[in-house]
Formats: sequence, C-alpha cells, structure tokens
Amino acid sequence: MRKFDPWPIFFRREWNRNWPFLVGFAITGTIITKFSLGLTDYDDAIADEIRAVFCSYATNTDKSGTEPADPFVLTTPLYYVNAPPHMGSAYTTIAADAIARFQRLLGKKVIFITGTDEHGEKIAAAAADGGSSPSEHCDVVSQAYKTLWKDLDIAYDKFIRTTEPKHEAIVKEFYSSVLANGDIYKADYEGLYCVNCEEYKDEKELLENQCCPIHLKPCVARKEDNYFFALSKYQKLLEDTLTENPDFVQPSFRLNEVQGWIKSGLRDFSISRASVDWGIPVPNDNKQTIYVWFDALLGYISALSEDRDQPSLRTAVSSGWPASLHLIGKDILRFHAVYWPAMLMSAGIGLPKKVFGHGFLTKDGMKMGKSLGNTLEPNELVHNFGSDAVRYFFLKEVEFGNDGDYSEDRFIKIVNAHLANTIGNLLNRTLGLLKKNCQSTLVVDSAVAAEGTAFKDTVEKLVETARGHYENLSLSSACEAVLDISNAGNSYMDEHVPWSRFKQGGAASEAAAKDLVIILEAMRIIAVALSPVTPNLCWRIYEQLGYSNEQFSNAAWSDTKWGGLKGGQVMAQPKPVFGRIELKTGTEDGGEPAAAKQVAKKKEKKAKAQAVAEA
Repeated sequence: MRKFDPWPIFFRREWNRNWPFLVGFAITGTIITKFSLGLTDYDDAIADEIRAVFCSYATNTDKSGTEPADPFVLTTPLYYVNAPPHMGSAYTTIAADAIARFQRLLGKKVIFITGTDEHGEKIAAAAADGGSSPSEHCDVVSQAYKTLWKDLDIAYDKFIRTTEPKHEAIVKEFYSSVLANGDIYKADYEGLYCVNCEEYKDEKELLENQCCPIHLKPCVARKEDNYFFALSKYQKLLEDTLTENPDFVQPSFRLNEVQGWIKSGLRDFSISRASVDWGIPVPNDNKQTIYVWFDALLGYISALSEDRDQPSLRTAVSSGWPASLHLIGKDILRFHAVYWPAMLMSAGIGLPKKVFGHGFLTKDGMKMGKSLGNTLEPNELVHNFGSDAVRYFFLKEVEFGNDGDYSEDRFIKIVNAHLANTIGNLLNRTLGLLKKNCQSTLVVDSAVAAEGTAFKDTVEKLVETARGHYENLSLSSACEAVLDISNAGNSYMDEHVPWSRFKQGGAASEAAAKDLVIILEAMRIIAVALSPVTPNLCWRIYEQLGYSNEQFSNAAWSDTKWGGLKGGQVMAQPKPVFGRIELKTGTEDGGEPAAAKQVAKKKEKKAKAQAVAEA
C-alpha cells in the first residue's frame, strides 16, 4: 500500500516559511539539539511540535535500539446516539473485543477504540422529542453504551465521544489541513436527502417512491449552500490503492462492491450543514457546522490523543496511527472504504491497514425493526442468558462477514450443546473422577502423560488451526476448531473408559489416572484458546484447574502449548462451569409467553463474583 505520510506536507509548508531555522535541527539518539542560524525567529509552537515529532521517534525504541512493533489498533464505528444501543452495535463490538483479546494473547500492544458519535440533526431531534438538551441526551445514551459494554465484558482501551473538546480541536485542525490542500470549496447543492443516513443519494440507487434502500423511507428534496470535499480528485488514487492492496477491504466480495462504486464515478460530497446547530462549527464559517463524516471518522484519530496532552492532529497520529483494522457494518462501508481514505490522502495521513465490513443480523429469518415488533434487545439477552452465551452464539453461529440469523430456540440449543455439554460436562466429569480416584491431584506431568498418544498431536493441530482462523478474522471457524478439541476429548474419554479402568486397579488404574491428566490438559488449552470469545467461562475453567485469577489474566497464546499441567498440582472441587439454559413452555402473567431463563439465574451473579457458575 502506498503510505501517505502527514509530515512531508507539514515540513514543506514550514520549510518555505522557516527554512533557515529548520536547517538547524539535528537528531542524535534520543537527544534533539536545536541550532539557530540566527536568520529568522521561529514560532515556538511550531518548534514544540517538530521537537515532539522527533522525540516520539527517538524514544520509540527498545533497549536494544531497535524500533518495537507497531501497536495493533482496531476500532468499532462510533455509534450514533439518537437511540439506545441495539444488537447490531453489540455484535460489532463483541467481535472487536474477541479480536482484541486474541491479539493481546499474542503479546501485542492493543489499542481497542470504540465510542459514540454525538452530533447531527437526528440527535438534536431525538433530544427535543425527549424533552432534554442535546448534551443531556448524549450523556444518557453514551453511558448506556458503556454500561452494555461492561455487561458484555468488552475490554476496550479508548472510549471517545465526539463532543469531547480534544475531538473538536483535532477535527478543526484536520479540516484546516484539507482546506489548505485545496480540497474544500463552497457550493450550492440540491438533491434527494436521506435523513436517517444523513446523506444525499443518487436517484439511481433509490428504490420505488425514492426510498432509501437501507432505511426504506422516502428521501426528501433539499437544497443547501454547503462546503464540499473534492472526492472526485482522488478517484484514480483510490483505484490504484485498491488494485495494489486487495486486502484493504475485506471480505473480498466487499472489495468488489467498493471497486464498483469507484469505477462508476465519484462525486464530491457535502461536509457541512447550514441548518444544523448541534455540531462542530466550520473553522472559517461559524454559520455552518461540520457534517457527520468529517466529524465522526476523526474519532478514530482523536481517541489516540491522551487527555494530558494539548490536543493536536500530529500528536494523535504519532500515538498509534494507522489503524490496523476498522470493523464496521456493511451499511457504512462506502464511508470507510471510499470517503475516509480520500480524506486522509488529502491531509497527508496514512491509511488504515484494513476495513472489514460484516453483515446484518436478522431474527427468525426476518429483518428486525420496531414497526415489525421483532427487535432483539442486547440488554435483555445478556440479562437472561449471560455474556458468555451471547458472545459465543453470535461469534460461533454467524460466519463473520456474512448476514446471520438469531432465533431463541436455536440460541439455547447451541449454547447448551457446546458450552454446557461438550465443554462444561467434559471438565466436570473428569474432575469428578479425579476427586474420587486421585484426591483431586494430578499423578504426573501432562507432557509425560501424553507420551505415545495421538491425542496430543490432534490438540496441537487444532490449536494451530484456531490461531490461523483468529488471525484471518474467521471467528466462527476459530470457535469450531476449539470446540473440536473438546469433541476429541469426549471421544478419548469414551474410548479409554477411565471409570472402568480405575475399578481394575494396578496398571489399568495408573493408565486411567494419566488419561485424566491428558483430558484436563486439553481443558487448560481450551480455556486459553477460547478466552477471546468467552472470557468468563474460560476463567472459571482455569480456576477449576487450580490457577489464580492473576495467572489467567497473564495467560498468553504460547500457553496453548502442550505441557502446562504438572504432577502434584491440585485441582479445585468439581462444580459446573456453565449452567444449562431451560426454555420454559406455557404462559405466564396472564397469557404472555414465558421467556427463556438460565437455570439458577439469580445464582449466576453470585457465581460470577465467585468465578464459579452454579448449576
């Protein structure tokens, strides 16, 4: 990929103004020495910025003097706060969290960014409808996102709100940079506008009665005097970028969509609104506010700015940009794969490494919508079934990138079969046998126990398979590979029947004791390999194997290597790590359908605190 570096543009501009002074900058190791030639004064603010650039480079080295690996920066969209969180938002964020957790297991420094987009016409209208100010409305809904992410065990690193002062400062600086590059101009525009998309639409892409193909609502005719970004100027550059870097947009069929949009011809797009007060004022015209995409997309960069720093575009970019992965729904693919790269090119900033557009969710085979009364509420799901069940189902049962469907019956069957039975029951019955026959103590190291067995090789191959799938963002296949370890463990138990061999005594009993060590080692590996998807369940497994919370928190992907369990290690008392979900039949409360509830749901909260799930 061609790299678009912001600093050449910056230095060219400053060189023309201050070349005598800039000649005097020199870098040696981590020390910057400033030599003044005495030909002109240099603006102190500019000097500080350039010094910081060099310092960040000089100090971005390890003790050996080599530059460390770049951080893995991934983002969800900044969610629009016109309404509370929905399942689509939760799905994107669950997937991003699993990817972030996997990358942390690999030992990478991860910066996981999420947040809320809080400006615009719809938000002002939603606030007015609710009898509150836009600011109050944004506070409430933004907090609702944070609360849901906590309930879903989302371990984000940065939460950016577009109403934060540091974000506004960086947006204005970015806008000014693009303006200085000659890519912003003012013009009248008249066209069909989708209020929900907050975007003008081409008539050829609309449905019957000029309806938006995404929101299925009629677009309205609108005429405004706005500022525009010269997107058409970047058509050839975008085409070349995608040709040279086919992995920039994933999955591959999304790349085909993006290339089709570009080849059909790019139009300049409006980046300000004259009729919307709730937004960031345009730097050179306080009668207009900056339009959503020239505002919200910058949140990926402003999130990198530390609160203690004076906010600036340069310091934010130097703190982790470019992003390794933008994770988005397919409905906003155009903005992230066409608009955003062109904007960054204009500002001289490097492009993100990858944009991944996933599909939509349906319920019982139907598109969800309030008018249909079939919305899927994430808060209700996590309350009824717990975070592990919700995370596992959507990551395992929806092939990442494609559309996926939810039904309660299928949800319960999958979660019970995979988590409660295949994984949970294997651990529970193995620990039960160990307690009964070996006083819950391992008789030998797992590396010794597995000598001469094909089972170890099977597990190692599945671990490598799972890793490859995680790296390729094939989250469903990664879950399947880890589940296959447990399937292999259940088959091993059934073939070796240790409960019968213990009764035989002697060598048969000794072999049975080794079999239990082998199965428990596989469970330990599962607890690491599945932890990106079901962190709480995997912690409970780890605890059952006698490990502390600190040991689990410090686990790395290298811990999936066979041989972790040692002879003499004492296991915890066997307790079910995942309670089965029961679907009640009949009706309650005067004819209302009974909701599915997890067995002993009230105990689950206590179990979560104790890190043990009660059956």
